[in-house]
Amino acid sequence: MDNTGAQVRVMARNARTCWRAMTASLVLFGLVLMAGAVRAQEDTIVSHGYSYFGDLKYPADYPYFDYVNPDAPKGGEISISAAGTFDSMNPYSRKGRAGALSSMVYESLLGEMPTDGAGLPADVYGESYGLLAESLEYDEGKTWVIFRMRTDARFSDGTPVTAHDVVFSHNLFLEQGLPSYAQAVKKIILSAEALDDYTVKFTFALDISRRSLIDQAGGVPVFSKAWYEKTGARLDEPRLDASPGSGPYMLDSYDINRRITYRRNPDYWGAELPINIGRHNFDTIRVEYFADSSAGFEAFKAGIYTFRQETSSKDWATGYDFPAVEAGDVKLEVLDDGNPPNATGIVFNLDRETLQDVRVRQAITLAYNFEWTNESLQFGLFRQRESYAQGLNFAADGPPTGGELALLQGLGDLVPADMISEPAVVPHTSKPGRLNDRRNLRKAMAFLDDAGWEVGDDGIRRNAQGQKLRLDFPIPSSSTATLGAIVESFVQNLKIIGVEVNFDKIDAAQFTLRRRERDYDLVFSGYSAFVEAGTGLMQRFGAEAAAVSVFNPAGLASPLVDAIIENALNTETLEDQDFALRALDRALRYERIMIPTWYNGKYWVAYWDMYEHPEKLPKHALGEMDFWWFNADKYEALKASGALR
Repeated sequence: MDNTGAQVRVMARNARTCWRAMTASLVLFGLVLMAGAVRAQEDTIVSHGYSYFGDLKYPADYPYFDYVNPDAPKGGEISISAAGTFDSMNPYSRKGRAGALSSMVYESLLGEMPTDGAGLPADVYGESYGLLAESLEYDEGKTWVIFRMRTDARFSDGTPVTAHDVVFSHNLFLEQGLPSYAQAVKKIILSAEALDDYTVKFTFALDISRRSLIDQAGGVPVFSKAWYEKTGARLDEPRLDASPGSGPYMLDSYDINRRITYRRNPDYWGAELPINIGRHNFDTIRVEYFADSSAGFEAFKAGIYTFRQETSSKDWATGYDFPAVEAGDVKLEVLDDGNPPNATGIVFNLDRETLQDVRVRQAITLAYNFEWTNESLQFGLFRQRESYAQGLNFAADGPPTGGELALLQGLGDLVPADMISEPAVVPHTSKPGRLNDRRNLRKAMAFLDDAGWEVGDDGIRRNAQGQKLRLDFPIPSSSTATLGAIVESFVQNLKIIGVEVNFDKIDAAQFTLRRRERDYDLVFSGYSAFVEAGTGLMQRFGAEAAAVSVFNPAGLASPLVDAIIENALNTETLEDQDFALRALDRALRYERIMIPTWYNGKYWVAYWDMYEHPEKLPKHALGEMDFWWFNADKYEALKASGALR
């Protein structure tokens, strides 16, 4: 994914929310255990976990998740790298650059996997289990939820985690969090109230979808109300003093733009919970910062950090022939990745008037030659992404049929006729033998001619007002050399068809600011893949949040997409949900908001041979910082041989 997959994983992790809780008063109704949930009366459900459709893989008395090693030893260190800079340890502010993994010190009512960006548990989709909450109660109509919290939960400063902290955190996000988040959540959660010190209730709006209500409430990171009130800190301001969290790790030390170290809390309150058995096995997690990916790779070879998830095809194909690999001190593995790839690519900023014309976007798209890029610059290791749901059963294929067709027809004039009559949009093909496929470039020039951008004697296209067709395309200077070469080759083709491009490599802090402010025409970015219906779809693709959402780099605001998302949110069966998500995939591809690029479908990992993992990894997470572990004997052997200092 050449550096952008990591950026999108961070977006997905910051966007993801889930949690739970309940009341003990339901004992009065005579509880009956049934399929992992207890029905205290006909319209009230009590459970140890939550899924929208009510099915849970793990029963109330589960000892640990199937994929972990419950006997994994505790100890040692895992160290990884990050490119660029950081100036804050507050991951929830739009200002500044937050340090890597800075959100992992916080927990939610429902468990999550903060170091990996994956849901928890990692072997199923759409299920959550109690962490700060031991149980939850909700009515069948999902108009409210009550979480009963674990009374032994503690922040790292030793103070208890209470329902008052939960309510405070919820309100803090509404008052000082991302505008798109606050805008969305205020509409669905009417109130949050502490019924007592360890019981919290959320009440939901009635005239909305029941999706993403309980898991939204349960997924909010919980902060210490006392700390915020004492310090006067704000959630929307960068800062280096991190508020105490309740998670298994806490901030140990940092050296600005050089490293961050997290230390496992020896007094972590939840170490023996079933949800945590076999997890959080390292004593320390260290992040080493480097100015760019090349410097980072050289540091890995030298053992300055010891675990590397490779995203550069060039490095994977040609870079791992150094002595430590040949001696067996560094281990290479290709591991299955069961997740759909994130929808990365070259994103159009639809706020720009020039790019609002779909013909211009089609022309620019035709300048990208995936086949040549993959063969010449990426060693043929990638496949081209077609869908926003690549590899899933609801990826659009061919013309719409069945339930999907009925849904689209029911939307009337919102749906273009050719979207119903024609197959789903797929990427164009190019000749791999040469960068400038003349057939595609001729089509691109015809689109620009038709859009009123005529080419002048100097080869530059101008509109009727004499304005040049000029695009700004920034990328961070910390990107891989391969990404830079790919963008440069794309720019070469754009120049051939008369488009002037200002291609800038800028420092990481400036790139972060420009991305947040949507100050670009083109950007290499993307959207997290969708696997189920949820209100997060509106944050990513919805019109109302488009102006402020950092999760919508194109600024897409489409009545058609909004209508399909609303339909998806109101489905009550998996079959109807799949029809709606297939229609959403079709519509997003039809909108042509980005040029789909490449995906891998595997994890490429390299690590100094002192780490071990379960023989069978879960489908949806690599989990190197979550459920891998440290082998002290192997570490000592590496040190004794001089391989590691």
